[in-house]
Amino acid sequence: MVDDHFLLVCDDVPDDVVLTDPAIRVLYVARAVRRLTGLSLWRSKVLATQVPAAILVGVPQEGAEAAVTALREA
Repeated sequence: MVDDHFLLVCDDVPDDVVLTDPAIRVLYVARAVRRLTGLSLWRSKVLATQVPAAILVGVPQEGAEAAVTALREA
């Protein structure tokens, strides 16, 4: 009987950007979501109002930090 063991090493662990609360500026947040995802303004607004919503999934850490900064500025 042969036991095989595998080790998976990932250098960059992908991050997810999740919107938890758009506050009172939903339209500004929807515009930021539109810029980040490329969705239409209508779909971005729906995504911004149905929280918690995953805006970006599996992005590198630098991209996730930039997205969070853009959403916080909105």
